[in-house]
Amino acid sequence: MVEDPVPHRRDFDPAATGALHGLRVVDLSRLVAGNLLTKVLADHGAEVVKVEPPEGDTLRAWRVKGISTTWKTLCRNKLSVCLDLRNPEAIAVVRRLAAEAAIFVESFRPGVLEAMGLAPEVLLAINPRLVVVRVSGWGQDGPYRHKPGFGTLVEGYSGFAAVNGFADREPVLPPMYMADGYAGLYGAAAAMIALRHAEATGQGQVIDLALFDPIHVMMEPQHANWQLTRSLKPRTGSRSTNAVPRNAYRTADGGWVCLSASTQGMTEKLLRAIGREELIADPRFRTNADRLRHSDALDGIIADTIRALTLEETLAHFDRAGVTIGPIMDAAMLEQDDYVTQREAVIEVPDAEMPGGWLPMHGMVPRLSATPGILARPAPGLGEHNAQVLAPVLGEAEVARLRAAGVVRDAGGDVSLPA
Repeated sequence: MVEDPVPHRRDFDPAATGALHGLRVVDLSRLVAGNLLTKVLADHGAEVVKVEPPEGDTLRAWRVKGISTTWKTLCRNKLSVCLDLRNPEAIAVVRRLAAEAAIFVESFRPGVLEAMGLAPEVLLAINPRLVVVRVSGWGQDGPYRHKPGFGTLVEGYSGFAAVNGFADREPVLPPMYMADGYAGLYGAAAAMIALRHAEATGQGQVIDLALFDPIHVMMEPQHANWQLTRSLKPRTGSRSTNAVPRNAYRTADGGWVCLSASTQGMTEKLLRAIGREELIADPRFRTNADRLRHSDALDGIIADTIRALTLEETLAHFDRAGVTIGPIMDAAMLEQDDYVTQREAVIEVPDAEMPGGWLPMHGMVPRLSATPGILARPAPGLGEHNAQVLAPVLGEAEVARLRAAGVVRDAGGDVSLPA
């Protein structure tokens, strides 16, 4: 065990078990959505077997200063098996793995799984209780089923980009994998719902998880509002179209704060805190509807107050007044933040590739009291667990034969069968 006085540093414990201990997940997905889905399951004890081609999951190629940080953070607690999926014998191995799995995840373009000989009906014939999660950009049916579907495209198509940004500028796409993230989290929930049904009835099923669907759901109630008003929601920057004041404000020392006073009581606290109690009765600001019509004027008054204070002074002043305000944080600030470290929203785990030997990553989400998440192992090397996973399923002699034939690839891990 690595011992360190830093409280949020954690070592891996290969013997750790979680609530999903004994559950095998076969993961043929690539990139973010599928990997996030199976990360949630792996963090809670599922045995997630990443089946990778010889070049590895695409996430391995997303490097910063030569280090695959995205792979390391999204694929902790998983096992890696490396197979040449162009070979029919490798497909036969995948079928054997699926026969003993509870959940099967893939993210090929619709039709590819069928062409590989792994159609859902084939998998369900082998294992009738299997939950098959199919991740794609646009879904398994509909007019766009064959189109490529990276998250960027659905972030635009869903209505998100149209309302994100400022009115006098172009629509803004998110600077991170938002659509993939929503899909991964929705997918983990969907898989557990389907698993509950399979355990109760013995009946597996197919989950059609389009990247489009979850982010589109998060845009509600855009369709109802459009039907009622025939008016498109404008891009308002950091403002809200529902409540005022709500915005980002700059401080005297160049910092930024976010403020939301979305109830009448909070707005009155805010106006008292800036020394403008008389504005509570001002016809421009008396109600939320009034404030929405005069948001520029109110924002200017608030901004003038905050602009005269440093970030520290702003937070202290409004905190004393009970006003809902907070700093806009970046990674450099979060690294030193007491809230983040004490709640272990960020933890550090041993990693020889990282400066100082420690890799920061997200902590456990969600937080369960009786069965908390686990740290069993770091993200695997390519093919690291070939022998561990395949020998019990195929037998040692068959694994050795498949190795010699180039079907099983030891690209980045164990090179010999266990004793």
